[in-house]
Parts: sequence; C-alpha cells; structure tokens
Amino acid sequence: MAEAFIYDHVRTPRGRGKADGSLHEVTALRLAETALRAIRERNGLDTRLVDDVVLGCVDPVGEAGGDIARAAAITADYGNHVPGVQINRFCASGLDAVNFAAAQVMSGQHDMVVGGGVESMSRIGIGASGGAWPVDPAIAIPSYFMPQGVSADLIATKYGFSRTDADAYAVESQRRAARSWEEGRFANSVVPVRDVNGLTVLGHDEHMRPKTDMQSLASLKPSFVQMGQMGGFEAVAIDAHPEIEALNYIHHAGNSSGIVDGAAAVLIGSREAGVAAGLKPRARIRAFANVGSEPALMLTGPVDVTEKLFRRSGMTKGDIDLFELNEAFASVVLRYMQAFDLDPAEINVCGGAIAMGHPLGATGAMILGTVLDELERTGKGTALVTLCIGAGMGTATVIERV
Repeated sequence: MAEAFIYDHVRTPRGRGKADGSLHEVTALRLAETALRAIRERNGLDTRLVDDVVLGCVDPVGEAGGDIARAAAITADYGNHVPGVQINRFCASGLDAVNFAAAQVMSGQHDMVVGGGVESMSRIGIGASGGAWPVDPAIAIPSYFMPQGVSADLIATKYGFSRTDADAYAVESQRRAARSWEEGRFANSVVPVRDVNGLTVLGHDEHMRPKTDMQSLASLKPSFVQMGQMGGFEAVAIDAHPEIEALNYIHHAGNSSGIVDGAAAVLIGSREAGVAAGLKPRARIRAFANVGSEPALMLTGPVDVTEKLFRRSGMTKGDIDLFELNEAFASVVLRYMQAFDLDPAEINVCGGAIAMGHPLGATGAMILGTVLDELERTGKGTALVTLCIGAGMGTATVIERV
C-alpha cells in the first residue's frame, strides 16, 4: 500500500457566524475557493496533477449545496478536469475529507488529492439541511435523541465535571489561542479572505475573547436548562443513564464552541506525486479510524475511536506527542483527558474551538493543520487528531512529521 503524505495546508480565519460577522457577506463557495486557491498558488501547483477535491460541509443546502467541492475547484482555477465531492459526517467532515483523500492515495487509485472543508454558518444556519434524526421517532427514540448541549451536560454529570472545571478549561483555551496569535504560530497557515478588489475582509480569527476570566464566565447562565427540563430531554438522558438522578447544567456560550464561518484545505499525495510537483512532504498519514459510539452520551466518541485506532495501529498513548481534540464543549475534552490520563500540556496547546470557533465542515482539516504546525515548531514527531460527532460517532487520525 502506498503512503499518503501531507504537502501543505491552509485555512481562512474564522469569522463570527452572525449577521454582523466579517465573513457574513462572503459565500461558502468563496471561502472554499480561497483555501483551494491558496494551496495552488503558494505551492506553484500544476493542477493537472490533482485527481480530486474532497470537501466536508455539514449543511450543504442553498448556496452551499450542489457539490460545493466541484464548484470551488472550478472557481479556484483548478481546471475543468479536476472533479470534486462533498461529504458529511457532521463535525468530523473536514477530517474525514482528509482521510478520504489519503485513502484514495494509499489505495493507488489517485496520486494527489485536496481534502478539506467549508461552512458559512452565518449564511446557512446550523441544522438547515434537516434530517430524520431529531424528528422521526423511528430514529429519535432508539438513539435517545437530545440536543448536543444536553448531551454535553450529561457527560459532565456522569463523569463528575463541575462548572468550575469547564470554565477553567475555557479560560485556558482563550489564553492559548491569544498566545498563539501573538507568537505568530498561525502566520504561515492562515490566509486572509479578500473581496473582489483584493482588499482584506478578514485576516484574524474573530471569535476570540482573550480577556475572558473566571469572573466573566461566572455571570453567564447555563444554556441548556430549558431544553433539558422544559423540553423533556433531561428525562431522555436519565432514561438512557438511570444512574443519573438529575443533570448538572454547566455549559454556556463561554465554555462551548463558537459558531463561525471558515474553510480549510490540505494537500495530500503520494511520494511520487510530490516529486512530480517539486514539493517536499511535511508529514505522513500514519493511521485513521472511525467508530460509532453510544448515541445518548454522543460526544464521547473520541475516546472510543482513539482506543480503536490504538488497537488497529499497534500504537499507545506513549507514541503520541500531541493530541488535538475539537473543543465542541468543555466536558468533551475533560472526559478525554480523564480517560487517557493526559497532561493538559499535551492537548490543544494552541487553543481550540471554544476560543476560535467551530466551522462545522472545516474544523477537522483546520485542527489537523494546527497540530502539524505545532509539531514542526516544537520538533516533535507524532500527533493524534480527533473530533466528537453528532448521533454518537468519532473520527481520529494520526500524523507523523517527516
């Protein structure tokens, strides 16, 4: 089996996913085009070598629908010969797009593929694509459907995480993200979004609140009490986990991931394709895995998929230098750290989605790029990237610097 190498990655800044966000007037197509164009231009890439473009998009409807990967490849001047496909595995879509690209290369069917993702959450609201899971009893009942925030509070209750634990983690995420920008850790990977005149629309992650402290977070009310108690979802949670007598509601906007717009792209290829393009590999995809996990807890999938990946690859925690886990909610990361007894200095060292935001379809590709940059900056060797996923799933990838 051929090896799949990472030759480059880029991402846009994350813009606030609201009508007053800087990227609200920028379509998802334009965001995706920005990332693809940057990969092409900064590598002097002959796109005749590119066999496919795979992009994650969680709400591919309206202007973000219709196979946005193919549309973005055309508008980014890759040429009519480069196909594209959009995929959706909820929050892991961007990472799975990279894994799908790597699998095409590993299988020998393609030589060079761009994987990544895009989401314009200010223009296409979360959940816009609908689906049976929340509304059809045939799936909602056996899967113990509940909003993800309620599930996050169930995790906190079951595994003993307090509001103070979650808020302290959120403050640290903000501190790390601010430090990373101040130290220029993202300088080589974040490409500005520009308007038709070439003027910068946004060049910096917009969601961050670096002055966040425990006192400011303490003033925020829990976000999911009404959904849980009046919406009946606390009863669903207790039905799934009868050892729980009542939920401890600890999550709010300050310790949950931010709603943002953004896009990312990762250039994947075989060794021979890299030689043909005159490119030097930065890392290789060492292993990846997907798993289904308990739908009620839902967001503990990263624990399960990491265990599966370790079993299948023969690796252990000791083989991993850095962990990167999407900060969907604070309890997701706290549970992961608890399960693997991780030192906080090993995980999300540049900050995460609590500080910078979570553009659903793009985040997986973004955080893979972030941890690759950090491996290079620190001289470390391996990293594991993972995300929790709606309906109870997990995706994980191990990369190794070369």
